[in-house]
Amino acid sequence: MATLQYYGTGKRKSSSARVYMMPGAGEIKVNKRDLADYFPNETQRTVIRSPLVVTDSMGKFDLKVTVDGGGISGQAGAIRLGIAKALLEFSSDLRPRLKKAGMLTRDSRIKERKKYGQKGARKRFQFSKR
Repeated sequence: MATLQYYGTGKRKSSSARVYMMPGAGEIKVNKRDLADYFPNETQRTVIRSPLVVTDSMGKFDLKVTVDGGGISGQAGAIRLGIAKALLEFSSDLRPRLKKAGMLTRDSRIKERKKYGQKGARKRFQFSKR
């Protein structure tokens, strides 16, 4: 018998997260590790749980997350978007609440490229008039 499962993909900076959401007791596993083990910072755990809090879904779903690339903060943002998309797949009635909280928008900010003739993306070589 196939289990009921909802899927969402999230991206942030160079991180990408695949979120599988199943009805359950509220257990969140990130890369086969517990959420608190993978994200020791409480702020990042709050960011990840925010779509569940906004939609009053805390404790209703088990989440299995695979995330790679980027840093810890980018991965947390990618997981947040993935959870929001999985919740939409579960019920499209949640869309107004998630949209109002700004959780369905992909943060498009990325690293600016280095330009030729310069030291970096914005930094220039020292200018001298003479």
